[in-house]
Amino acid sequence: MKAPRGTADLLPKDTKRWQYVENKIKDICRRYNYHEIRTPVFEHTEVFQRGVGDTTDIVQKEMYTFEDRGGRSITLRPEGTASVSRAFVQYKLYGEANQPVKLYYLAQMFRYERPQKGRMRQLNQFGVEVLGSDDPSVDAEVIDLAMTVYKELGLKSIKLVINSLGDQESRVEHRNALVKHFTPVRSELCEDCQSRLEQNPLRVLDCKKDHNHPAMKTAPSILDYLNEESKEYFEQVKKYLTKIGIEYEVDPTLVRGLDYYNHTTFEIMSDADGFGAITTLAGGGRYNGLIEELGGPETPAIGFGMGMERLMMALEAEDISIPIDERLDCFVVAVGDEAKEEAARVVRELRSMGIQTDQDYLNRKMKGQLKAADRYQAKFVLILGDEELQEQKITVKSMDTGEQREIPLNTLSETMQRLLVGGQTDA
Repeated sequence: MKAPRGTADLLPKDTKRWQYVENKIKDICRRYNYHEIRTPVFEHTEVFQRGVGDTTDIVQKEMYTFEDRGGRSITLRPEGTASVSRAFVQYKLYGEANQPVKLYYLAQMFRYERPQKGRMRQLNQFGVEVLGSDDPSVDAEVIDLAMTVYKELGLKSIKLVINSLGDQESRVEHRNALVKHFTPVRSELCEDCQSRLEQNPLRVLDCKKDHNHPAMKTAPSILDYLNEESKEYFEQVKKYLTKIGIEYEVDPTLVRGLDYYNHTTFEIMSDADGFGAITTLAGGGRYNGLIEELGGPETPAIGFGMGMERLMMALEAEDISIPIDERLDCFVVAVGDEAKEEAARVVRELRSMGIQTDQDYLNRKMKGQLKAADRYQAKFVLILGDEELQEQKITVKSMDTGEQREIPLNTLSETMQRLLVGGQTDA
C-alpha cells in the first residue's frame, strides 16, 4: 500500500523542519497582529463557485467535489480565501470593534492537477486575509508580511512582482480591448482560451499553453486602461512599498488565476538556481467585492496564499539549513526490577518539569541502554540501579564531558534544570 498520487507523508525527520518554519510564521503573524482562523476542510460547493469563479481552472478542472449522503454538493477546500470570507460573513466579523479584521491560516488544500515537484494534490498553504480596509498601506503591509517570512528564513533569491487590475470600470474597458484584440486570432488559441475570451478575457493572459503566441506580446495592457482613481491607488501602494524598503517590479501581464482579484495583485518568485520551471512561491491581491458576493456587506479585502511545499523547496535550493536540536535532554538507564519501576516515576517527574526525557522499553541490558542513549544524542544519562535506589541516589553522567557524579534522588529535577539551562552540560 502506498500513499495516493499527489500526496506525501511527512516523517518525523521532516516535521521538525516544518514545525520550525511554521513557528517562525506564527511569530511573524503575532508581531503583525494577525490572528489564526481555522475553517473546515470541506465547504458547500457554492462557496467556491461564487467566491473563486465559475470560469477559473480551479472550479472547472481541479476541485474534489462529491455529493454527500444528504444529496448536498460538497467540495474539499482548494484555496483559503473563499472559506475565510464565508466565515467572515457567517459570524458577522464585520461588526467587531477592531477593524480591519486581520487573519492568517496554516491549512491543507486539495486540487486535482498533474502532480509535479512542489505541486501536490494535497498541499499545505499559509495565507493571510485582511478584511475591512481599502487603505493602500494595508496592501503594502500584506506584501511586507509575506516578504518578511522569506527574508527571516534566510532566502535571498526572491523577487516581488506587482500589478494593478484596477476597479470594475477599468476592468470593463480593458475587457473590451482584450476581446477586440484576440477575436481575430481566436481560432489559433487553445480551447480553454477560446472559452475564456467569451467568459473572462483577462484570464487569456494567464494561459500556460498560449503564452508564446504573438498576440500575447501585443495584448492591451491593463495599466493603459486604469481610470484616475485606480492609477492613484496603485501609485500609493508603490509609494508605501518604497517607503518601507521593499523592492518590486511592475509586470502588466500579471493577472493571477482567480476571478475575485481587483486593484493590487502580486507574486513572489524564486530566482534560485535549480529551483525549477515553476518559480512562484506566493501570490495574492485585493478582492474588493467578494464579501458582497457571499452575502455580506460591502467590505474591501486583500490577502495572499503561500505554498509551504514550495517554501521548503526554496530553502533547499538556497542550501539554507534549519536549526533543529536533535538532542535528547535526558535518557534514564535502569538496571533491576525495582530500579525500573522507580525509573518510570523519575521519567514522569522530569517530563513534568519541562525536561525532554526517555527511557528503555525493550528490556535491554545496561550496555544496550547506553547505546540507545547515544543514538538519541542524549545530553545526560541518568543511571539507576537497585543499589542506588536503596541509597536514594542516582548517577548523572554528562555525555559531552564523560564526567559523572551521584546526587540525591529528591534533588534530581532541580539539578537537571540547572545543568540544562543555557546549554550547561557539566555534571
